[in-house]
Formats: sequence, C-alpha cells, structure tokens
Amino acid sequence: MTSLGDDVFVARYNCNQQVEVYDAVTLTLQRRITVSGLGGRPVGLATCPNNKCLYASDYGQDRVYRVKLSGSNAVKKWSVASSPRGLSVNSEQNLIVSCLEASKLQEYTTHGSLVREICLHAGVTQSWPYHAIQLSTGDYVVSQNTSPGVVSVVRVDGQIVRIYGQSETSDAGHMKRPTSLAVTKNDDILVVGKGNTGILLINSSVGSIQEMALSVDGGMHGPRGLCLDESRGRLYIGELDGDCRMLVFDGVYV
Repeated sequence: MTSLGDDVFVARYNCNQQVEVYDAVTLTLQRRITVSGLGGRPVGLATCPNNKCLYASDYGQDRVYRVKLSGSNAVKKWSVASSPRGLSVNSEQNLIVSCLEASKLQEYTTHGSLVREICLHAGVTQSWPYHAIQLSTGDYVVSQNTSPGVVSVVRVDGQIVRIYGQSETSDAGHMKRPTSLAVTKNDDILVVGKGNTGILLINSSVGSIQEMALSVDGGMHGPRGLCLDESRGRLYIGELDGDCRMLVFDGVYV
C-alpha cells in the first residue's frame, strides 16, 4: 500500500489487474484503477507526487508498471531483475526496486531508464532484500526477508554501513522476516514483518529497537504492508492473514 494526498492505494493478491483507491478522510473505497497486464502478485506499490504516478511491482513477471494518475491512467511497463518486491521513490524522483532473488537494488527514472544497479555484498547477498528506501544520507536501508531477520544500511556500492538485528539494544525480541519499511523525516525506521505481531521502530541515532504500542482487538494477523503518512500522523498497516484487513492508526508521531 501507499498514499498520495487524499488517496490511499491498496493492491491485493489475485487483484485481477486492479489497484483499489481509498479516500484518506472517509476511509471508503472510491474507485479501482485497472493496470492492464498486472499479474496476481503485485507485491510493491509506490507513488511519486512530482510525476503524479503510481508504480506497481509484478513479482511473478519481473516487471514494474507505471500508471499516470491524471487523464487516461495511461500504463507503461518495463522489465527489471528477478523477483521485484518493495518499491520506493527517492528525493530525485527515481524509483528504487528491491529485486529479491537477484539480491540487488535497481534505480530507474520515471520513464524506465536504469540509473544504477546496486549489487549487495557480503552479509547481505543471501538475505533476500524485500524493500529498500534511500535515507537523507544517500545510503539505503534494506529489509532482509529472513528469520531471524535484520535490517541493513548499505552504501551506493553495496557495502554495509550498519546492521540492525539481534545484536542491537532491543525491547522487541527477534525481528522475524522483515518485509515493508517506512522512514521518518529524521531517518528513524519502521519495520513490519510477516513473522511479527507488531511494528518495530528503529531509532537510527542510538540504534535501539522497540515495538510500537499499537492496540488492535485480537492482535495483528500477518502484517505485511506499511505506509506512514507523517503529514496526518497516520500509519497504515496491511494484513496478509485472517480477514486481510487494512489497519489505520492516527496520532502516530515518531
């Protein structure tokens, strides 16, 4: 899931080539965007406010789709490295694609031209990178979809700067199969994992990891998607298990 302005975009497994669009004010379904050719496993979504577009990764077909969010919703697609998962947009308005089985990050312009490719080096190579976001420092924070899992910070050359995991100061127990990430304006990192029952907050300045106090009746069931809207102080969490709910938390300021 991802958001842009008053729109929240949600992709589901077996989505029938469609992305749902919810109103951020009323939290009601407004419309569905048809993405012609998108397979039933659209794992990653991202939006770009400057280019006014939505991106979706197609894990099964090794493709990324770009949808214009104005006019005719024109669709463009291009091939990427093996098993694209999480997507994000950096400060240069380029798209960052985490390619899980290829163990690399790829950065593209909004028109699909490859800007750079980052091959992840020792310690990250076999980790299955699920999602990556570029920090204000220019480094990349990468979730490694393993159990126990870690979240790494790597340079543009793929070398590790820091690893957050079991050796860190933690009040949250083990980090299990981390998937989606969100980064605050202060470069603190939020992590969701399909093996966890809550959201972890990494304080980048001191390296501590703690579980966020988010109350859910019956608990969370397989949290997988994550979207932070700092302008609203709101956190969206998508569940993979149970009723596949979208959870919405207001008053979240981290």
